[in-house]
Amino acid sequence: MIAGSAAAALLAAVGYVAVTWSRYGRVAQGGDEDELLDRFMSDYDVRERHEIRVAAPVEVTFASARGLELHRSPLIRGIFRARELLMGAAARGRSPQRPFLDEVLTLGWRILAEEPDREIVLGAATQPWKADVVFRGMPPEEFAAFDQAGYVKIIWTLAATPLGPRDSVFRTETRARATDPESRARFRRYWTVVSPGIRLIRRETLRLVKREAEARPVRSAESHSGG
Repeated sequence: MIAGSAAAALLAAVGYVAVTWSRYGRVAQGGDEDELLDRFMSDYDVRERHEIRVAAPVEVTFASARGLELHRSPLIRGIFRARELLMGAAARGRSPQRPFLDEVLTLGWRILAEEPDREIVLGAATQPWKADVVFRGMPPEEFAAFDQAGYVKIIWTLAATPLGPRDSVFRTETRARATDPESRARFRRYWTVVSPGIRLIRRETLRLVKREAEARPVRSAESHSGG
């Protein structure tokens, strides 16, 4: 039975790799448009979009996303550590407890556009196949025009949309495009291997934002009642 389960898992993994490899660069363009993202990358090799409904006002949901501390999640810490081991990267010390957004800005990402209390778009050029990744941030206009060979341009967003006074949708979307054929081939190999972990991080992010946002009104009500 153990051997059969292992064989099934192996087949599933091989199937996932094959599908991811074949779909690379065949992402349907358009649909669920995002004006801020389209401004910087309307044509892409990779697109990941995830969303979740949240029982909280849009401002609360967005504030929860901006203030999220991802390293508190054992799952996300484990995925980051797994990448270090897989790529042979230098082990990073335990990150200080601070909002994820502050941390990525420290790493080199730049804010490209922002709609207050609704959406923020970040971007950088990088070479993700390297063990120790460096993120090259730049001003919005420079990022939009950047086409230096040897890089992948990546943009991602944190966004919240109101459904009513007490409900909203939180979403995150990532887009990536290589700047030349060689980089595209290298990124395709990299993406085929690491995309399962990236998708897990995105889904864990949705869960954490939902939990934090829906807890905030409860804490607020308790504080006003003197609890």
